[in-house]
Amino acid sequence: MSVLAIIALLAVLIFVHELGHFLAARLQGIYANRFSIGFGPILWKYQGSQTEYALRALPLGGFVGFPDDDPDSDIPKNDPNLLRNRPVLDRAIVISAGVIANLVFAYFVLAGQMAIVGSPTVDYLPGVLIPKVTPQEVAAQAGIRDGDVIVAINGRTLDATAQTASDLRSAIETSPAQPLQLTVQRSTETLNLNVTPADVDGKGRIGIALQPNVKRQPDGKAVYYKHPANISQVFGWAGEEFQRIVVLTVQGFGQLISNFSKTAEQVSGPVAIVATGAKIAQSDASSLFNFAALISINLAVINILPLPALDGGQLAFLLIEGLRGKPLPTKLQDGVMQTGLVLLLGLGVFLIIRDTVNLIPQ
Repeated sequence: MSVLAIIALLAVLIFVHELGHFLAARLQGIYANRFSIGFGPILWKYQGSQTEYALRALPLGGFVGFPDDDPDSDIPKNDPNLLRNRPVLDRAIVISAGVIANLVFAYFVLAGQMAIVGSPTVDYLPGVLIPKVTPQEVAAQAGIRDGDVIVAINGRTLDATAQTASDLRSAIETSPAQPLQLTVQRSTETLNLNVTPADVDGKGRIGIALQPNVKRQPDGKAVYYKHPANISQVFGWAGEEFQRIVVLTVQGFGQLISNFSKTAEQVSGPVAIVATGAKIAQSDASSLFNFAALISINLAVINILPLPALDGGQLAFLLIEGLRGKPLPTKLQDGVMQTGLVLLLGLGVFLIIRDTVNLIPQ
């Protein structure tokens, strides 16, 4: 059931995206003769007064069709309400509306999360938790045990923040073969232990895992939900979380572009997204709000990239048209878009196969 729920969630995000295009066209009086969720064979369709609405077999996307190049359309080629006959700005609004719809949807999903289940909150405690010590390594020989909390290094207290574990890791890695004094909290006992990190390829290693030290709830979970006091707090928290996710998403795509060889393996296809969402649904259904917002924002950012067959690619053509005063040749645009579509479909098939193989137990 959790898998079906995630598939339904992805279908909703696709619907929101295509609805943005559709409404942007119809509200400007532009003809739109097809509204489809999915690709491939039609499972269900309804013919409205102007538009055919359809559900198709492959729920990996959707599209809004326009009668501009439909050979069966009886609309005159010079009709001002055909998309291609509208000014550049009108067409840009239609093309960008899907991205805008996904961003707006993500914000209101986050607002809904804040209003219904509250804000996910973690209470950090001073120090860094050591969940696992590797036997026979430096830390074990110094007397550090599983469950200890390092509260200071070289007399410097470790604060109660999400960054503390990363700061401690950095301090150890930058001190190969240099003695360090660690203050360790074990139950009610405080110990001062000396360790000298081993030099492993120029980085210090002592053989421990690190986790933020957090206050846990009676059920053992570190995250709990704090309910807002008023409606302004709901939208304030939603805005902050929305901004955080957008910034992280853009940074992630930036790293993918600038360091593709090392980050390409982190790219996930629909199979991996469904699998991840299903795990979240099973462990904490409340987190699905945040998951839905994250996927919706990712969908928006992907579509705005200036790549062929994506909204960003079409906007790039419009920008060139605006600068030239006339569009690029139709054959050139069609060729670029068709090539981009083939490449994207090929990438999608590759990701589906790779992610499916990764889910099979070895």
